[in-house]
Amino acid sequence: MQIWKEYLDNNKDRFIAELFSLLRIPSISAKSEHIAHMKECSEKIKFYLLEAGADKVEIYQTAGFPVVYGEKIIDASLPTVLVYGHYDVQPAEPFELWNSDPFEPVIVDDKIFARGSCDDKGQLYMHIKALEILLKTNTLSSNIKFCIEGEEEIGSPNLESFINANKNLLKADAVLISDSAMISFETPSIDIGQRGLVYIELELTGPNRDLHSGIYGGAVANPINILSKMIASLHDENNRIAIPGFYDDVLVSSAEEREKLALAPFNEAAYREELGITNLYGEKDFSTNERTGIRPSIDVNGIWGGYTGEGAKTVLPAKAFAKISVRTVPNQQSKDITALLINHLRDNLPDGVTLKTQSRLGIEPYLTPVESNVYKAAAKAIETSFGKTPVPVRCGGGGIPYLFENGLGIHVVFMGFGFDNDNIHSPNEKFGLENFYKGIETIMHFHKIFKDLNVTK
Repeated sequence: MQIWKEYLDNNKDRFIAELFSLLRIPSISAKSEHIAHMKECSEKIKFYLLEAGADKVEIYQTAGFPVVYGEKIIDASLPTVLVYGHYDVQPAEPFELWNSDPFEPVIVDDKIFARGSCDDKGQLYMHIKALEILLKTNTLSSNIKFCIEGEEEIGSPNLESFINANKNLLKADAVLISDSAMISFETPSIDIGQRGLVYIELELTGPNRDLHSGIYGGAVANPINILSKMIASLHDENNRIAIPGFYDDVLVSSAEEREKLALAPFNEAAYREELGITNLYGEKDFSTNERTGIRPSIDVNGIWGGYTGEGAKTVLPAKAFAKISVRTVPNQQSKDITALLINHLRDNLPDGVTLKTQSRLGIEPYLTPVESNVYKAAAKAIETSFGKTPVPVRCGGGGIPYLFENGLGIHVVFMGFGFDNDNIHSPNEKFGLENFYKGIETIMHFHKIFKDLNVTK
């Protein structure tokens, strides 16, 4: 709508200045030294929601960092959209790989470079500004609620309890999230599926102390050697996960869905070049997009033990450690996969070595029904803004949709406007100005279309 465009054009500089003020706050939930910054960021979010025109904004304390709740109810008989976002960000290390201060945002080549610019402050702020424009132009046609947490980057440990304790407060007809990416402006997409996550840490112990490898090597089990064999046992020769029973509950994608996924353009050469690799690697008989979307995966995220300092030290270590994550797909349950993984590791443990495990995360996968009104509204909104029908894809990971659908009984849709190469969680994170403005426009279309698709209560 022209009236939206005029308001946005007249306020672009202010919108960016406000976003920059959020990006300057190092709201790193993973580090205790940033507790004060987390509080500061939640209060600033509250301020900007009120400035945008929300009627009610409150900060709710949790066992961890607070949740900011806001709402604009124009008519209780109209549909209500619950917007989810998060104000915490990843640590910025390694600092030496950044081209600029990660918490002093800069614009280079029409892109905002800063930690949190795409994940998720920039995308969250699109929703706050969309609310402002809709209210200032008197075009808001549905109710909007906000649930903005500060613990997404550490697994959202308190979000489920907050949802369950505040079901009436959060009551809505659908959840809208912009914490994801689309393929490109030329090929817009909607993320309809998120893989879940299982995360464990393990510790192997052999002898009661580090030993001289010349004296004891070959006679005592080396925990690092044993750990390497255990890790190797996780996959077969076709890179298929070799844990017995692992695939029993996997939701197998239909030929039709695989055909739709194949419509998403994929430039293998560009993909390899961007990552600095010569070949792709993964489960046999599946494409790259399928491997990262519809298929589960397992990876070692960290491994250490023994002597890692400068020079040589011929030590047979007493201990070895690893962190292992599994990306699950619909129908797989985190508790079941955790048990299967740990049991498999124990089955491959020789006598003379002990294993201690700790489960760190269990996040469930999610799949958005393409026949739902929330998906239809997102698809139509993107088509209206971009002039092209979006491609449904499955990618990424996270359990936020599952928590909302399980707790509130409503569907969730991801309508993200970042790109896969925006370096989220990495140095030089960025978010395009055009992505920011286009996102605001599309969000406004979504609210109007969603209202039109739903029968008045």
